[in-house]
Amino acid sequence: MENKNFKVLIVDDSSFSRTLLGNIVQKIGHQVAGSVGSGKEALDFLANNKVDIVVTDIVMPEMTGIELTGKISKKYNDIHTIVVSSLSQEHVILEAIGAGAMDFIPKPVSEEQMKDSIDKIIKIDNND
Repeated sequence: MENKNFKVLIVDDSSFSRTLLGNIVQKIGHQVAGSVGSGKEALDFLANNKVDIVVTDIVMPEMTGIELTGKISKKYNDIHTIVVSSLSQEHVILEAIGAGAMDFIPKPVSEEQMKDSIDKIIKIDNND
């Protein structure tokens, strides 16, 4: 089951970042289920679509990626969250993990970092 194909939702207020992240997700063999520009749009999307992983930026208007991660953790225990950000201070990373994120990747995100992060999720899912 190592080659599991995950459905991934990309959440970032920058359309450029959403495109880059989506391209990376596809290049490493996973499916982009959707791409939205805010936490509210992400929650609306999740209410109507099956997603395995949410990749979210931290700094967004209205709702931060950390707030979004907390809401996803409470409502969807089968969805894993990966937080990406150009803010890589330790307290931000700890806050993201504390909210329920599986991993933190600093921007700019590389293919290798995304693959490693998703591989961690595959290992966790295989141990369930």
